Amino acid sequence: MKILDRYILTTFVKTFFPLFVIIMFILLLQTIWLFISELAGKDLDFSVILKFLTFATPRLIPMVLPLTILLTSIMIFGNFAENYEFAAMKSSGISLQRAMRTLSVFIFFVGIGAFLFSNTVIPSSEKRFINLRKNIVKVKPAMVITPNQFNDLGDINIKVAEKYGDNDEFLRDVIIHKKAARPGNFTVIKAVGGELKGNINSDLITLILNDGNYYDEIQQNSPQKRNRLPFAKTHFKKYVLNIDLSSLGNVDMDEQQYSKGYNMLNVNELQDQIDTLSIQVNSDMKNMTVEVDRRIGFDGLNKNIKIVDSLPKTSNDTLHIRDYFNTLKKVQIYQIASSTADGVIRKLNSTQKNLSFKRRALNKYEMSLHDKFALGISCILLFFVGAPLGAIIRKGGLGLPIVIGVVLFLTYHFIGIFAKNSAEEGGIPPFVGSWLSTCIVFPLSIFLTYRATTDQGIFNLDTFIQPIKNFFAKRSSKTKK
Repeated sequence: MKILDRYILTTFVKTFFPLFVIIMFILLLQTIWLFISELAGKDLDFSVILKFLTFATPRLIPMVLPLTILLTSIMIFGNFAENYEFAAMKSSGISLQRAMRTLSVFIFFVGIGAFLFSNTVIPSSEKRFINLRKNIVKVKPAMVITPNQFNDLGDINIKVAEKYGDNDEFLRDVIIHKKAARPGNFTVIKAVGGELKGNINSDLITLILNDGNYYDEIQQNSPQKRNRLPFAKTHFKKYVLNIDLSSLGNVDMDEQQYSKGYNMLNVNELQDQIDTLSIQVNSDMKNMTVEVDRRIGFDGLNKNIKIVDSLPKTSNDTLHIRDYFNTLKKVQIYQIASSTADGVIRKLNSTQKNLSFKRRALNKYEMSLHDKFALGISCILLFFVGAPLGAIIRKGGLGLPIVIGVVLFLTYHFIGIFAKNSAEEGGIPPFVGSWLSTCIVFPLSIFLTYRATTDQGIFNLDTFIQPIKNFFAKRSSKTKK
């Protein structure tokens, strides 16, 4: 490696690592602020908090690494141009392409490392991070009854619409699902209000429910009786429920229960999961079609009917049943048709919701797969945006380069967010959602690199101003004549 290449690479690395640490520290503080409600009031050990920060750090790399490369490139090449080091290189016969060659190789390996990191380290850390958050929630669960969502407390799942009072001890619109040995929610308790009593730091919580109903589904052995969905209902003015939380006192922070999230899988696992979800979606579509055809009698519509060519054709497809049946039969036919239509509509609505959920999950898995490849490519392209841009603006340091770099990256980042949100809802293909921002940066990198290597500015104002000057010059000359 020549002295010039070593100097450029050393200067880049010396700026890259401190800037990387600073940006990572800022985003870690933001992460702590986002999850402060899950950490506050838990009396967690320092080791648990350290694990939380350690597992949260890799998930920030897809945002920190491209931003650091962009800012470092602008700052370093801006310093070279501002201090006339590029002028000295050009006078020695060294072009901008030659000066960028060593760093281009370095950034290429950084891009490969970013892909490997996103394929191995990030899924593992994300798995541990999600499980650690789930385990932290179990610590003092009486303090984290979040309104408008089900909370797992001992042997019940509880949902409340609102908590109020000095210590949030009063509850409004309480719904409780009691756990049982058999899977499913067979016992449901609904109450207008409730109150938590006792020491919330103890292992026993007393929940007093007011003005509610107790629903218990009755299990039947006969299929005919089971289809009627029998249940027992009991109204109460006051119901006392003791919740034993002693089993939740000893929480294993290293327990791993969740491992199938779209951010927890590598490339091979994502491809398997995508194939599985695709088969399920196609199967659900096929089953829905078969079920609807069966309910409306489509399969047997033309069964045992012989088509006779001599029959007169009619343009009216409406069947007037009043001409063939009496009043009682008409009522029965209308009731059957109405019941069948309602069943088909319910089937279509439920299938649509299920397919919408699975398609959204499928889009997330596909975007996660493409994001692993897009990360490395974006690092390389942002270098070819920042390096020529720094050489063009000829300004280094922490002033103008930081402003320009942050504006460019925020534009790149927000385009990616909007594209991914649209792809998640099915507005655009997942492939486009992951690659749109990178595809926009690609022509920009070519344009800036070309302008910088040909010693041109970002925009040549003379191209627009000179025709105007010529026009007014001709006008003035004609006026003098």
